[in-house]
Amino acid sequence: MEFTALVLLVVAPYFSALASPRDGCGQRFLVAPPGTSRIVGGREAPEGAWPWQVSIQIQSRHHCGGTIVSSLMVLTATHCFHKYMKISRSHFRVVAGLNLLSAPGNQTQIRSIREVQMHKDFNTATSDNDVTLVLLSSPFKFSDHIQPVCTPHNVTHEFILNFSHCFITGWGSSYYRGTLKNRLQEAQVELIDRRTCNLITWYGGIITENMICAGLESGASDSCQGDSGGPLQCYSEDEDRFYVVGVTSFGHMCGLRRRPGVYARTSRFAGWLNRSQTASASAAHRLNTRLISALLCAALIHQQ
Repeated sequence: MEFTALVLLVVAPYFSALASPRDGCGQRFLVAPPGTSRIVGGREAPEGAWPWQVSIQIQSRHHCGGTIVSSLMVLTATHCFHKYMKISRSHFRVVAGLNLLSAPGNQTQIRSIREVQMHKDFNTATSDNDVTLVLLSSPFKFSDHIQPVCTPHNVTHEFILNFSHCFITGWGSSYYRGTLKNRLQEAQVELIDRRTCNLITWYGGIITENMICAGLESGASDSCQGDSGGPLQCYSEDEDRFYVVGVTSFGHMCGLRRRPGVYARTSRFAGWLNRSQTASASAAHRLNTRLISALLCAALIHQQ
């Protein structure tokens, strides 16, 4: 009887991971909603301000950012993995609840990677479709420091959410080819219309429908090296929660006038996200069903 109870205790987290409630997304419990003050040029993020932000690491060194979309799934950029697939997955890890890279703290959780689902239409020349889902080896346990963000249902839903404040976060450098920041940084940005971003004096037509620009015309707030894969997140006052609007993809250097950061627009990938998450959940369910059957058989034999 004790062995059977232990089996159920082991497998229970997997069932809860496959049924993560959407209603619990996009909320941060340690920091108040964004106010009227503006963060220009970036600053150190308060502890627990961005509980869906993760550090994707190679051999314990920060490589890219990522965003928790469920207890088993992290959204990031394809270019973070496209050139690194020859590296064994055992060298990668995902760290959540992290603020200070050099001192993770008791609130952090570390998971290995079970599967990397890169978008099949990723274009290395244009960076179009720069989105990837990372399936974790075991689910995160949600806490005040670790939470999932919300994702828009589609482009129309993104529009009606009426975002009031948008932020970029990461440990990336504060200038082109600079060194990583030790503490998580945050900066407030503005979403920039695609037509404006495609002007000849801006990006000259290279911004596709699958991309969104964010920053300031002056370049005062921008993402940089080390921020790749991390979230562009916006706050909906109507719903009192954050949505991941973009995945940090590329930019011309960092902080240049009329060269804002370019992000994969998550609302354009809503269908792909749902299909990928459903497929992964089904695969995990089949795997865990076999595991449960084997453990229950062992429990029955143990009781005889």
